Amino acid sequence: MAIEDLTETVKRALPEMIRTDPAFRRFVLDLTRNLYADRQQTEDRFDRMLNELRLDREEQARKWDEQNRKWEESRLEFTRVHEEIMAQAKKFDRSIGALGARWGIQSETAFRQALAGILEKSFGVEVLNINEYDEQGEVFGRPDQVELDVIIKNGTLLICELKSSIDKAGMYIFERKARFYEKRHQRKADRLIVISPMIDKRAMKVAEKLQIETYGDSSEVDEL
Repeated sequence: MAIEDLTETVKRALPEMIRTDPAFRRFVLDLTRNLYADRQQTEDRFDRMLNELRLDREEQARKWDEQNRKWEESRLEFTRVHEEIMAQAKKFDRSIGALGARWGIQSETAFRQALAGILEKSFGVEVLNINEYDEQGEVFGRPDQVELDVIIKNGTLLICELKSSIDKAGMYIFERKARFYEKRHQRKADRLIVISPMIDKRAMKVAEKLQIETYGDSSEVDEL
C-alpha cells in the first residue's frame, strides 16, 4: 500500500478509533503529549497571566495614586502661596490706606473698621466700639468723649486702639483711656493692644514701659 493511501486510511479511521478505543486513545495522547501543554501546565500558565495582570493593575494604581498625591500637594501649595500673596496684598493696601488716612485721604473711622473686621474674622470675636463721656477730664485734661475698642472673650477683657498711625502722645492717651474704662467699669483689663501700621519709635518705648502690646496689622495679633 502506498504511503499516501495509508495516510488517508489513518485519517479516516483515527477519529473513530480514538473515540471507541480507550487504550488507543491513551497511546495517541502519550505519543503527542510533548506537542501541547497538559491541563496543569495550562492552569499554571493561566494563573501566571492573571498574577501578571494583577501586579500590573496594582502598579498602575500605585502610579495613579502617586500622581494624585503630587497633584494634591501642588494644589495645596498653590492655595497656600495664593493665600499668603492675598494676605500681603491686603496688608499692603491697609498700609497705603494708613498713609492716606494720615493725610486726610481716608477717614480714620473706615480704617478702624477694617482692622476690627480682620480681628473679628480671624478670631471669631466681636470688637465693641465704646464711646463714653469723661466728665472729670481724666483722659484729655478736660471733659470730652472717650472712644476705644474692647473685646470680651471667655471672661477675658482686651482694650484695643486701632489707628492708622500713633505717636508717643497717642500711646499715653490710649493708656489713660484704658484706665478710665477700668475705673468706670470696675474691671481690670487683661491685655492692652495697639494695632497700627505706623507706630512712632518713641511710642514703641512708651508701649514697652506701659506693657502695651503693639502690632503692625490685625493679622499679626497673637491668639486671643
